[in-house]
Amino acid sequence: MAELNQNSQEASKSGKIRSTKLSSKVDLTAMVDLAFLLITFFMLTTSLSKAKSMNLAMPDSKGKPSPVDENRTMTILIGDHDKAMYYMGQLGKQTPKQIALRQGGLRRELDIRKKEVLYYVISKGKHGQALIVLIKPDKQSNYGNLVDVLDEMAISNVATYAITDIEPAESEFLNRMP
Repeated sequence: MAELNQNSQEASKSGKIRSTKLSSKVDLTAMVDLAFLLITFFMLTTSLSKAKSMNLAMPDSKGKPSPVDENRTMTILIGDHDKAMYYMGQLGKQTPKQIALRQGGLRRELDIRKKEVLYYVISKGKHGQALIVLIKPDKQSNYGNLVDVLDEMAISNVATYAITDIEPAESEFLNRMP
């Protein structure tokens, strides 16, 4: 532990008495042991962060495209600078509407469209069918916006969605959007 060494000096030959000097020595062995015990404790009790990933099932490239009911299909077009548009059904029959990727705009539209599709499915007597979302990023769109849209699919519990290539007519609508 801590020690104080006292060196008693006798009077020197000149007869003057000098004060004794105290030297201190601190033993830090216990402090180092405690530090290593704490480091070991925290290393063993903490858990490392796990990688967060989303399950994404991709279709077989050799498979044939299956026909989809256009009343259940919502298409989301993702452009540059956080621009996005959506439409229900086919592009020729519907005009794409602008949507905000942030501020919950996409989530609100997904909830509305899910309810509309549910009413349509129940009225036709087709149980077990739900909203299908086609996500079409443009060449100028960034990866962050695509991830935001995929997150909204997971949050809104959209079971069926796909990432597909954008068509030239759809890209033209995105480029005309302010």
